[in-house]
Amino acid sequence: MSGPLGHVRVLDFTALVQGPMATQMLGDLGADVIKIEKVGGEWMRFWGILNGQSHGEMDSFLAFNRNKRSAEADLRDPEVRDRILQLAAGADVVVENFRPGVMERLGLGYETLVARNPRIVYCASVGYGQDGPYVGRPGQDLLVQSLAGLASLGGRDQDPPAPAGIGVADLAAGLHIVYGVLAALIARERTGEGQRVDVNMLNSLLALEHQEIASYLYTGQLSPRATSGIGSAYAGAPLGIYPTADGWLALSMQPLGRLAELLGVEDFAGIDSSNVIDDRDAVKRRLEQATRTRTTDEWLDHLLAHDVWCAPVNDLDRVVEDPQVVHNDILITLDHPSAGPIRVVGSPVRFSGTPSSVRSVPPELGQHTAAILQDVLGMSDEDIAGARERGAFGGAQSVPAA
Repeated sequence: MSGPLGHVRVLDFTALVQGPMATQMLGDLGADVIKIEKVGGEWMRFWGILNGQSHGEMDSFLAFNRNKRSAEADLRDPEVRDRILQLAAGADVVVENFRPGVMERLGLGYETLVARNPRIVYCASVGYGQDGPYVGRPGQDLLVQSLAGLASLGGRDQDPPAPAGIGVADLAAGLHIVYGVLAALIARERTGEGQRVDVNMLNSLLALEHQEIASYLYTGQLSPRATSGIGSAYAGAPLGIYPTADGWLALSMQPLGRLAELLGVEDFAGIDSSNVIDDRDAVKRRLEQATRTRTTDEWLDHLLAHDVWCAPVNDLDRVVEDPQVVHNDILITLDHPSAGPIRVVGSPVRFSGTPSSVRSVPPELGQHTAAILQDVLGMSDEDIAGARERGAFGGAQSVPAA
């Protein structure tokens, strides 16, 4: 059974993280995603976190590009442009994350595509917006985290600002691409017409900072960063990360007096508040003296028996073996033709009637060029060969299985 988007075709012009993450999610939901890559391949085939190539392919590319077909093409070539316009005429969605104006200069902008296909949903995602004072700036995750104020909320007082440990601006934009595309597809069912959807990393990250920004706008006050590792610049004790005899323990909001009693700390008896702002650093340091006396597992057994909100602070080696992670079956193994068996994170959403699935592994560069040109556009072997001789299209010389 196909997924909920089994009737949808997506033309994917994205690279790196935000766009490929979004189109992979659409592919997991059943969409036919045609990934149009520049000749030589998109950036993530050559760059990724730690420059990791654990299986001979870039680890980061393998993480974000399953359930896609790859076509390798020179977007500056007039014949390629004409063929893509043919593809767009029968497509449902276009997703791109070029800088503003690039698709227009290639002759593939929204106005051109919607003239061919009024039902097209065209989603463009950039760093800061399609216009405005920062329109020409590079939109990279660390830069956006810093500009949006997120980095200023992390770390301890007197230390440098600390960005998040993952590319949260890219990932937030990817999620907004998906929900924007899905909303536009639903609207199209009612109106019969597509539309343009604009996403940017800055707005996406600001949307995640909703309550922190709202608090500042209400009060005009900035919450100072704590010196003791409180879990948020805006939170009070006891929320935070605590040392144990052999590691770390996360404690969330709960009445301070009750928690102190369970930890064997007498100083805070009778305090019902679960968000102590005044003297929060001193409170946390006093609790830390107690948490250091037992191992993380010993504290978990003791505190969870009393329904205290707590969790271990896992490194990734423990995450992948965590009993709940294993039970959720979120880590899947794919058999890649060149990389071999690879483990990746699967779709986080479950459907009872139209389940998501992995129908294909991350494609090799241009693996499906011939199939798309022949099966979708009806080009002959001779036409394809001529186009390849001019360098317009790359990829496999014969038609592979989809």
